[in-house]
Amino acid sequence: MITLSNIAIQFGKRVLYKDVNIKFTNGNIYGVIGANGAGKSTLLKAISGELEPNKGSVELGPGERLSVLDQDHFKYDTYTVTDTVLMGHQPLWDNMKERERIYAKSEMTEEDGNRAAELEEKFAEMDGWNAESDAAQLLQNLGVKEPQHQKLMSELSNNEKVRVMLAKALFGHPDNLLLDEPTNDLDLDTVQWLEEYLSNVEQTVLVVSHDRHFLDAVSTQTVDIDFGKVTVFSGNYSFWYESSQLALRQAQNQRQKADEKRKELEEFIRRFSANVAKSKQTTSRKKMLEKLNVEEIRPSSRKYPGIIFQMEREPGNQILEVHDLKAVDTDGTVLFDNVNFNIEKGEKVVFLSRNPKAMTALFQIINDNRKADNGTFKWGVTITTAYLPLDNTEFFNNELNLVDWLSQYGTGNEVMMKGFLGRMLFKQEEVEKKVNILSGGEKMRCMIARMQLKNANCLILDTPTNHLDLESIQAFNNNLVQFKGNVLFASHDHEFINTVANRVIELTPKGTIDKLTTYDDYIYDEQIKEHKEKMY
Repeated sequence: MITLSNIAIQFGKRVLYKDVNIKFTNGNIYGVIGANGAGKSTLLKAISGELEPNKGSVELGPGERLSVLDQDHFKYDTYTVTDTVLMGHQPLWDNMKERERIYAKSEMTEEDGNRAAELEEKFAEMDGWNAESDAAQLLQNLGVKEPQHQKLMSELSNNEKVRVMLAKALFGHPDNLLLDEPTNDLDLDTVQWLEEYLSNVEQTVLVVSHDRHFLDAVSTQTVDIDFGKVTVFSGNYSFWYESSQLALRQAQNQRQKADEKRKELEEFIRRFSANVAKSKQTTSRKKMLEKLNVEEIRPSSRKYPGIIFQMEREPGNQILEVHDLKAVDTDGTVLFDNVNFNIEKGEKVVFLSRNPKAMTALFQIINDNRKADNGTFKWGVTITTAYLPLDNTEFFNNELNLVDWLSQYGTGNEVMMKGFLGRMLFKQEEVEKKVNILSGGEKMRCMIARMQLKNANCLILDTPTNHLDLESIQAFNNNLVQFKGNVLFASHDHEFINTVANRVIELTPKGTIDKLTTYDDYIYDEQIKEHKEKMY
């Protein structure tokens, strides 16, 4: 349990929020949402003690332990992987180190012996004898294989460090858990494991994430930071989003009578409660929604970018033919081989692989940015493409302002370019910024504006939700669902894949697994699982 009393946080004259009085209770997972800069991570830092609030206090339940997903990936470089995980349970780790010091003495005093006995008793109470095996199992579940466990953290890749830090946060079943972007750099299988793990915890958990499917799968309540306030709502992210959009439409229709509004809101809650039956946490969520007062539903102050892809030319029947493509990494690893497929009109295809480099290599090849190690591809004569690469660094190695930068990629005057940038939520004073100082999210919005100028009928997107906030991801997702052309993409966002793709192609070193299906059906198909084991 975590209790916030009269919390206020501000930086200089900017007040993030004040008068925050919330009790986060055991058995609930709270999804924390808010626009960029609203103070999501700041709230978690205030709870963990990393940041001192300007006012108020944070209290845990008596004797409870708090664990935090550490963001400093270099902090434990001198420790082994196993020891790093064990440090997630600080009382247990301190016990282990003190026992080691006592037993390392050449001669033990009576006092040492008594202290050792106390430590042994506490060690057993904390299940210390199973600690290393429990840590090993957590690491295995998170994709860190046994040969890595005794390596120093400094020897691991950043992707592997992320997984170790997550294991450290989960280790020892802490009473309270704070997770800031826990799915970053995780593959889809590991994210699914984490969803299953969290759906069964009885602790108090607060999660900040841009992964909507993850938030929906694990959260029982939503903590919305908006209007300078921190408010807890019943239900998950989808319920919050859909209800806020409904409230916004109602607010825009001033003529709608109060009783009609109430009926519409009550019907919405009933429909959503019925849909919750698919959730792992059905009972608790339904009870929360049943208690929800319709007055709690209100429009959000969030702004969503205007991501609108339009086709200048209707595509013909021939889109893309690929024959016997092969790509090999610089270290000799075969990323994929014997890849054959034909894209049909209207198809939106997600490409998967256990090696994320495979999708990037494929997209680079079909965009003539990389030479295939074998095979050919052919675009239809009517096809125009717009490509969003995984790494956009080379596009921003200059000191052009946003207007001049965007003007390179389309015809039109300054007013038109400012219009496209405005749709991507760049304010009037921001369009004069130099592009080489933009944040990752701002660069991504620029790249999306660049794509919109092309009016292409085939979009190629390599992990398009990277660096985007929830509002941008939602707007991007919504438009791709409506887009009439073809979409070829890779993504780590479950919801994005499942709502956009109508075909799944998995690239392997031995060929492809190719299915006309939704992503959810693909991952739950047992025959596909058996086939995949033979292909890798």
